[in-house]
Amino acid sequence: MSVLREDFREILRLVRPGSRVLDVGCGEGELLELLTQEKDVQGQGLEISGEGVSACLAKGLSVVQGDGDRDLDYFPAKAFDYAILSKTLQQMREPRHVLNELLRIADHAVVSVPNFGHWRVRLALLVNGRMPETSTLPDPWWSTPNIHLCTLRDFTALCADLDLRIDACAAISLGQPARPIDPARPIENWRAESALYLLSRRQSPAPPAPKTDLFD
Repeated sequence: MSVLREDFREILRLVRPGSRVLDVGCGEGELLELLTQEKDVQGQGLEISGEGVSACLAKGLSVVQGDGDRDLDYFPAKAFDYAILSKTLQQMREPRHVLNELLRIADHAVVSVPNFGHWRVRLALLVNGRMPETSTLPDPWWSTPNIHLCTLRDFTALCADLDLRIDACAAISLGQPARPIDPARPIENWRAESALYLLSRRQSPAPPAPKTDLFD
């Protein structure tokens, strides 16, 4: 039996049973199948590769073939309780647009990103003067699918700019249990290899009730 990925374990903890879930970039449906079995979710996948779509269908999962960069626009607003984007945002052409769309079509977004500010990355750049290769960023620069790498500080600033609320955040490191963190703390920008965020959109304050003249 394969060992359960720690980010999947944390997503299982965050998602409410029976929720409507969209898994963007679902691959062969490993997470979607797990959520269906363990949390009885109403799950749907969005996957760009034909091989991934076929693998999901073979497992009896609901999946459509599409590109997360372009095709989120066609989903209706508030169609899901959670939209999940695991280890994929940094591969998107327009991460800002994708985040906005996730929180248009769902009440909550679950997003994980590798942290380019981790101390091993900084040390590799300092000592070797070359793009680092780590367990979280294993590909050489010339073949990596990552085109928009960021640090935790960068991602937290983007959430603030989009007026998104960080409801929870956990540091994810290979072979270690997820650790709840405050991503705004400078120390976490050094020591978290990657982080998984639970996001929602800030609620606008309700407009004041109209005044009435009791003597009219």
